[in-house]
Amino acid sequence: MLNLIYRILWIQDCFKYSYHYQPMQQPTISCHKPLLTGLAIILLMSRSAHAQSGGIPFQAFEQKIPNSTVSFKMVPVPAGVFSMGSLEKEKGHRPDEGPVSKVTVDSFWMEEHEVTYEEYILFQDESQDPVPVPDGITRPSPPYIDFTLGMGKTGGFPANSLSQYAAIMYCKWLYKKTGIFYRLPTEAEWEYACRAGSSTAYPFGDDAGSLNDYAWYNGNSDNKYHAVKQLKPNAWGLYDMLGNVAEWTLDQYAGDYFEKIKDHPDNPSLPPVTKYPITLRGGSFRDDRALLRCAARLPSDKKWNARDPQIPRSKWWNTDAPFIGFRVVRPVKQPDAAAADLFFNQFLTLK
Repeated sequence: MLNLIYRILWIQDCFKYSYHYQPMQQPTISCHKPLLTGLAIILLMSRSAHAQSGGIPFQAFEQKIPNSTVSFKMVPVPAGVFSMGSLEKEKGHRPDEGPVSKVTVDSFWMEEHEVTYEEYILFQDESQDPVPVPDGITRPSPPYIDFTLGMGKTGGFPANSLSQYAAIMYCKWLYKKTGIFYRLPTEAEWEYACRAGSSTAYPFGDDAGSLNDYAWYNGNSDNKYHAVKQLKPNAWGLYDMLGNVAEWTLDQYAGDYFEKIKDHPDNPSLPPVTKYPITLRGGSFRDDRALLRCAARLPSDKKWNARDPQIPRSKWWNTDAPFIGFRVVRPVKQPDAAAADLFFNQFLTLK
């Protein structure tokens, strides 16, 4: 295993990968060859003899967080091929959503709802979890204001206002607590799970008239997020994939995403090389209907943390982004410890 990792790292050193971003222009990523980053290594390891499936049936299960009474449900998402993106004729279509591409995704489990405050507080607040954090884990700095803005905490409300860094550190903490590798979904995994076998603008069809039954958005939210699982799930049993809070993915945002993945349609990903911009999916309680379509993409923005009075600005919180949250996935084939650590190191050292 270590020899394989050394070979991968050697390959990384052989190729130059550069990221260029200019205001008012689409961010572009250029490389001579595909870069094998932490996520690529995870996907590679999942196909190796060293990967472990966990030995559990591919069905829904409850994940209990040790030393607590908190648990959450994981829903199976079967492997498959789907058409990712949207056609120009789709109402609300944007240029960064195409051209539509056939993409293959491996099996995984996805949390049935967004990570709740009850789940996240166990990681955030050491008084809620008396067991010392494992090596390599740090807890978020205490928020200097109530980032929920009075919209709700206990009672199944989504954790909000946090950065991608915080979401990934939570995944690492959860991995160390449970012994199971959890992470954020890639853009492709997220859209595949959201569509749940559909090829329409929304999981339930092209007519946004039914959106009130499935999502909290600016037409019914009263300008606030809501407790999870209050509306209908999609066909695969996933709640709040649209609206409520927008959800972090693993991928670097690129306006030409589909051009970049066209030669790599199997489990495509654009692992980030900088903190901004990262792609979020699903839209939020403050967005209009078009931004809640399955194919809609949102790049993260430094402005979300511009008013943070702390110096340096927090790497954990986004001062002006109460509309951001996340949910976790569990790959069916689990990486070994070395590959998992390499993955987390990759994503938690972005500049």
